[in-house]
Amino acid sequence: MSNEGLQSVKRIFSTKAMNWVVAYASREPDRNFPRVLGFLRTLARQDEHREMLDQITGYYQNNPAIHQFINRLLTGTNPNVKRRLVYNWFVDPIVRGADRETLSAKFGVHIPSAILVDPTSACNLHCAGCWAGKYAKADSISPARLDRLFEEAKELGVYWIVLSGGEPLIYPQLFDLIEKHPEITFMAYTNGTLIDEQMAGRMAAAGNFSPAISLEGWREGTDARRGKGVFDRVMRSMDLLRERGVIFGVSITITRHNVMEVTGDDFIDFLVEKGATYGWTFHYVPIGRNPDVNLMVTPEQRAYLAERIPYIRTHKPIQIGDFWNDGEITRGCIAGGREYFHINAAGEVEPCAFVHFAVDNINQKSLREVLASPLFEAYQKRQPFHGNYLRPCPIIDVPQALREIVAESGAHPTHAGAETVLAGTVACHLDERAAAWGKVADAVWQEKHAARKAGGM
Repeated sequence: MSNEGLQSVKRIFSTKAMNWVVAYASREPDRNFPRVLGFLRTLARQDEHREMLDQITGYYQNNPAIHQFINRLLTGTNPNVKRRLVYNWFVDPIVRGADRETLSAKFGVHIPSAILVDPTSACNLHCAGCWAGKYAKADSISPARLDRLFEEAKELGVYWIVLSGGEPLIYPQLFDLIEKHPEITFMAYTNGTLIDEQMAGRMAAAGNFSPAISLEGWREGTDARRGKGVFDRVMRSMDLLRERGVIFGVSITITRHNVMEVTGDDFIDFLVEKGATYGWTFHYVPIGRNPDVNLMVTPEQRAYLAERIPYIRTHKPIQIGDFWNDGEITRGCIAGGREYFHINAAGEVEPCAFVHFAVDNINQKSLREVLASPLFEAYQKRQPFHGNYLRPCPIIDVPQALREIVAESGAHPTHAGAETVLAGTVACHLDERAAAWGKVADAVWQEKHAARKAGGM
């Protein structure tokens, strides 16, 4: 059989398996979901997939919050979204057996698992302290280049594209591109104010798109940063998404002022009630529009978050990520092309959404070429940046590493003011904060691992 014929057979099998998995698991999930995981395990070609399925099975059977979380997804999600989610995240990788390690060796570059790309820098809001607020507002990546980027990503085994901006939902051709690449799972960081009945319906129809909607906490905090009336508009958007069974989450910038509010039981329970199934939390980093070091969380607050976020994940039916404190899960920093990188709306290839320096431009090079960037090489040879995974970040935890990376690679700032994290008042504050957090983090790390050793873990 020709390769084309073999791929056709695989697609037919995958589609049938996907439909069976979704229909069977959604009926009596308490009984059927573990059976589905067992079936998928027999199809798994890679150890990492089998281990992942075993972990999910264990969590589902032994943790009531995660059990409730998965049942919520199975029973409350639009069937089309469920089919696409199961296909993209479970069936297709197992049947296709894509191996980025093999492809990395073949092409001689390290291939990440995701790409963060800004289709446009335009935005309908003017949020205080926006991390992207200093990019030129007229920048945009052409639909043709985005289409080619998604094709290049699939060729390298990358099937997760995260969209940001600016406001990605402003981009006129966005859903045409999303629908053209159903194999890819798209997630977008969005302010949520543009989601109306038509757009929510299109998300449900596509099935492979999930918005992560920005909030700063309750109405007062959200409107103070994002504009009067934004909180209520976001609530309406969430209602539309929940009614149509679209999987969506939240994106929360944590500052020293809202840290307790956004992690409190009342707020988390409220998010669950509104229909959010996941959340990403970002500690405020002083970059972008009018950086303010006084908004950064204190070392004591960060230590609190290191305990509180994992507690939420295991005690509430919602999954929350903490980019900086989850370093132990990710084995340190994931940026610089290790697991992801950022392409801004001017096409400049940055190691991270918060590290605004670049060497290459996606409008001038292929995806494979930019993965060989000297900037990424300088990043990856230093990762992890610290043996204590609670200190993973070269911006706020090991700032000297970022200075070395930029100097070694010859990277240039991608907007005016980006260089303030390297020298000057902001940089001095980052050095001081890194030292202060280092003392707290090392104590937390030592205590945590001493407890595990004592417990035989």
